[in-house]
Amino acid sequence: MRAIVTVIGKDQVGIIAAVCALLSEKNVNVLDISQTVLQEYFTMIMLVDVSAATVPFARLREELAAAGQERGLDIRIQREDIFDAMHRI
Repeated sequence: MRAIVTVIGKDQVGIIAAVCALLSEKNVNVLDISQTVLQEYFTMIMLVDVSAATVPFARLREELAAAGQERGLDIRIQREDIFDAMHRI
């Protein structure tokens, strides 16, 4: 199953590394990544494969959110099918 990870917050050193390290620890594969800095705000969207994850999806969501709070970031994950349904015109 694929999912979308979004990260938003004040730019700081190590955001990509921290998110990717957490995903790697849970055996989540990054398929695609796009990031930019808009003035002082960092934004990133990732397409990930969670089919081989070592934790349930709900726990992964909680751990990403907690990691984001520690860094002052908003980190969210959604299943790709739900993300697509929400953004369909």
